[in-house]
Amino acid sequence: MNLNEPTEENLTFILEELSKKLKVANKSLLNPEDYDLDKYSDLKMMYEVLHNKETLSPSETDAFVKELSATRKS
Repeated sequence: MNLNEPTEENLTFILEELSKKLKVANKSLLNPEDYDLDKYSDLKMMYEVLHNKETLSPSETDAFVKELSATRKS
């Protein structure tokens, strides 16, 4: 999969992977309909950072969730 292209399919994939890595209980936080493709590069960057980390501390997880909330549609 080529994640360099900002498509709805890629956005959905990234959000699903973020959900798994962050172990988000409230899946509605990562509903693809709540994100614009113009924020795709920010979400892809978060995905890449998380993809390269073995584990996350609770404070790192909280920071990522807050950042995801900030990138959602207003």
